Amino acid sequence: MDDFLRLSARTARFTYGAPRAFAFGDDGRLLWFLRSSGPADPLDSLWILDTATGAEALLADPRALAPATGPLPVAERRLRERTRLTAAGIGSYALSGDGRSAVFALYGRLFTVAYDSGAHDTGAHDTGAHDTGAYDSDAPGPVEVPAAGPAFDPRPNTDGSRIAYVADDALYTAPGGRISPDDGARWGLAEFAAAEELGRSRGHWWSPDGITLLAARVDETALQRRHFADPAHPELPPEDFAYPEAGGPNADVQLWVLGPGGRRVRLDWDAERFPYVSDASWESSEEILLTVQDRLQQCVLLLRADPATGRTRELSRTTHPRWVDPLLPGTPARLPDGRMLTAADVPGGAARAVAVDGRLLTGEGVQVRRFAGVHQGRLLVEAGLRDPAEQQVLLLDPDTGEVTVLADDPGVPTVHCVLASAGTLLLTAAGRAGVRRTVRTADGREFTPADHAAPLPWRVTPVLERVTEHGVPTALVLPRGHVPGQRLPVLVDGYGGPGFQDVSAEPRRWQHRQWWADQGFAVVTVDNRGTPYVSPAFTHAVYRGFSEVTLEDQVAALQALGARHRDLDLGRVGVRGWSYGGYLSALAVLRRPDVFHAAAAGAAPTDFRHYDTAYTERYLGLPQEHPEVYERDSLIPDAPKLTRPLLLMTGLADDNVHPSHTLRLSRALTDAGRPHQLLALPGVTHMTPGGTREKLMALELEFFRRELAG
Repeated sequence: MDDFLRLSARTARFTYGAPRAFAFGDDGRLLWFLRSSGPADPLDSLWILDTATGAEALLADPRALAPATGPLPVAERRLRERTRLTAAGIGSYALSGDGRSAVFALYGRLFTVAYDSGAHDTGAHDTGAHDTGAYDSDAPGPVEVPAAGPAFDPRPNTDGSRIAYVADDALYTAPGGRISPDDGARWGLAEFAAAEELGRSRGHWWSPDGITLLAARVDETALQRRHFADPAHPELPPEDFAYPEAGGPNADVQLWVLGPGGRRVRLDWDAERFPYVSDASWESSEEILLTVQDRLQQCVLLLRADPATGRTRELSRTTHPRWVDPLLPGTPARLPDGRMLTAADVPGGAARAVAVDGRLLTGEGVQVRRFAGVHQGRLLVEAGLRDPAEQQVLLLDPDTGEVTVLADDPGVPTVHCVLASAGTLLLTAAGRAGVRRTVRTADGREFTPADHAAPLPWRVTPVLERVTEHGVPTALVLPRGHVPGQRLPVLVDGYGGPGFQDVSAEPRRWQHRQWWADQGFAVVTVDNRGTPYVSPAFTHAVYRGFSEVTLEDQVAALQALGARHRDLDLGRVGVRGWSYGGYLSALAVLRRPDVFHAAAAGAAPTDFRHYDTAYTERYLGLPQEHPEVYERDSLIPDAPKLTRPLLLMTGLADDNVHPSHTLRLSRALTDAGRPHQLLALPGVTHMTPGGTREKLMALELEFFRRELAG
């Protein structure tokens, strides 16, 4: 590897040392976050910024707590895959209801820590109470809490006096012990579909009084089992897990209220019609709100539940004839005055909007992306006002819809984000100059959390253009010092699938594309129809079929850019990608070899009949009802058509896009006598951590230089 790839691997793609996982506590006074000590340090510690003084304090250092690291509990390791978390050390934490203390798991051990404005001792304290599970929540520094087994997803109650956690698929409290029944189900955690596709990564919630828990009961007995075996270690037994394959059964998910004295009440809704639970929370000790969806995600209900009886009542209903887009986090919600806030589309699908009690607040000029809460009596939202590559922070009057811009950089493409609590804001701006974070208190004071990440090597300015009659967003990155008139082979590098935007002003994602450009390529990225943030109509264009729209837009955009930028040599075009981007890459050389001349396809879902229920059925429907859609989008029948060089890559420990996807295509190519290359990577997951991505980039570079030469 060259110097850039080594730096990228050593810094985890320039993320080590950057603060993350922010949360406000103590009515906005305290800002909690995780951060490692520097750009080459992989171990995140728990920190706090006290806005009363502006001082930062280290609350928990994983090196002091667990000098000898151990394996993660299996449930935590898999949830980290679902949430795309690669950081070591303290991976996550949860705050007490008052936001003055936190709990976290570290390699299966359970810790709690409270903030005191005095000095902090970051080493663990032995409570000497291993027989009862009791602990001193007021002790200085982190306190280790005895747990029944390897602890996972701990969460404290309102005042931090009790902790709920999962161990070996059972739900426990400390102090207290096991509170879930031994009935063969998994308790207190999120099932695969919820964590991977629905945005819910947790499975238990404390009531505001700190006495009762709402818990998910997950029965996966009807699901097929998927297996992994590490061929590099044949002495080890295979690992397996339950997987909800498209068209097959889902996990049976129930919600139960677990109270004192063994009291149990099941929440009652039409779970057969609405099997997906995408959110749950306590509004008060007498009321629970939950969001449920039908299997095809065309109808989303916000329900009110009575924890004493389990009875539910519908508060709002959001429907769409294709699917209710999950990419408007924070909705549906009930506002402080009792009105309902829901996602809605402007007539004709030109913009994503929010509605209060069914009345649209925004029109075509505002693409709402996230509801972040209520600030000074107005709705705080992240939205796009101009190009889809940018994002602003706005305040909306819930009565009139009047828009006030809170964060924007006109003329400089920037992505702005916000976190809010009790009048205090954390504003993040990511643009060409890097990332800046500002804490702004209600009385106007400002602070900046320290960022110890490695500086980005390059200030990349991609050429952002909208092309074709569909206004497809594109980006072009040329080699630094490129001389006009010098023809360049083209490398199409992107994702292209639903749920992820590639063409964005966020600066970190362009570093690796600049590296590719500096190797002698014109790097093109295309957000075809189906990707988010252009408009609902743009996103919904892939309903009942991925392949045709994705490929049509990629080809049309590439040709449009070639006409505008004559240095692009469209006679030498490579394409690379991972996950859906791997699907796009293989699809491109199989079906349009006249346009694409070589492909590197990583972790490609080659047949969506073998991908998960919630993602696949949202877009393609049920395979039993639309077999022709799944057949049309499968790459397996195209294997005999391969005439271009194809490099296939898969991690043999990938539990998202199982390696069988790539191996099935490789077998079909072999059966058809079509030569290709295959890289099967033992022990590598979907996220390709630990420098794996950089090693693959070096191998891909050799492949494209060889295949696109001349």
